[in-house]
Amino acid sequence: MQTIADLHLHSKYSRATSPQMEPEMMSLWAKKKGIDILGTGDFTHPAYLKELQSKLTEDGSGLLSLKQSSDKLLVTSPLRFMLTGEISCIYKHNDKTRRVHLCVNIPDFKTAEKINKELEKRKCNIRSDGRPIIGLSARDLTELCLEANEKTTIIPAHIWTPWFAVFGSKSGYDSLEECFEDMTPHIYAVETGISSDPEMNWRLSQLDNITLLSNSDAHSPANLGREANVFDLKERTYDEIYEVIKNKDLKKFLYTIEFFPQEGKYYFDGHRACNFSCSPQESKEKYKNICPKCNRPLILGVNYRIDDLADRDLGFKPKNKVPFKNIVPLQEIIAEVLQRGKKTKGVTAIYEDMIEKGENEFNILLNLKREDLEEISNDIIAEGILRVREGKVNIEPGYDGEFGVVKVF
Repeated sequence: MQTIADLHLHSKYSRATSPQMEPEMMSLWAKKKGIDILGTGDFTHPAYLKELQSKLTEDGSGLLSLKQSSDKLLVTSPLRFMLTGEISCIYKHNDKTRRVHLCVNIPDFKTAEKINKELEKRKCNIRSDGRPIIGLSARDLTELCLEANEKTTIIPAHIWTPWFAVFGSKSGYDSLEECFEDMTPHIYAVETGISSDPEMNWRLSQLDNITLLSNSDAHSPANLGREANVFDLKERTYDEIYEVIKNKDLKKFLYTIEFFPQEGKYYFDGHRACNFSCSPQESKEKYKNICPKCNRPLILGVNYRIDDLADRDLGFKPKNKVPFKNIVPLQEIIAEVLQRGKKTKGVTAIYEDMIEKGENEFNILLNLKREDLEEISNDIIAEGILRVREGKVNIEPGYDGEFGVVKVF
């Protein structure tokens, strides 16, 4: 059965995150989006773990469901949760300060309690933030989590982000082996992040046998599913998803759902404060990696870093690739048609009406035919959705923490 999973997000216990990021509201938005399995985020935070234990129930599948609620949407929701979290490792390795973010997926509360207990035993502060900052290396955290449960999945998060990623230009490594050392065989997947797509990652032969995952890293309910993974699962269990990821099962991993990577915050090089951005080619050949406005080193983006480490040209397609589909969130398409902000009342009203008539956002963006789209909206919105499916968009690339701007028309 087709299953859409978004396995990296944050709860209200993380900094700069909406107070609505709690199981009930996440469940409501997952239904709107068409998500079947959703990460809980932040299981390492003791207060949030208690909240999850009070609101979610285990059924032996390794996934969890929301307990009964008076809200009909929640009672009837088929949504399942997976216990997930993101941990920030900041440490010295090979004479360099490293900042590596790791996603951790686990099958039960017992494992969460073991990991949290061991982290606190090692003097890690897991109570101050939903995404804790710890002094353990990526290698040592991997070992700790696998000792708690051998089926823990460790996934390097948004692997190209300059400041906090395994391949980041500011504090990362040039290979997974350099980072994880003897634990490398236990790293089955990486998260490509908003600013890169699978095709960009196919340029690295070292990732050929690594599963490329895409998740939203959402900090608010409306951003759930902006990137996601589409599986064909028999039973929807933790073990089945674990095996799909571990073995890069192309029969069960159908495709990923992607932002256009240019819309990501770190696609191009530049300086946000200087309102300046440029392509990697311009950075190297014209500016010598120096900002022409302030004469300081540019923040080198994802595209630049991939170009540095790649051993293939863009366009190469490995034999064992998982396909992908690009989307633009429905509210952004409606907002462009109306020429209003995506959070305005008019845009929200049309969005909610389309969701009610079109089942969910993913069904609308990926599946409905033109005549069906016109029936639940109008011919211009329908045209916009179809243009996105065909990749006919114009994008001003993001850089140095500034999101890119997508124009469908």
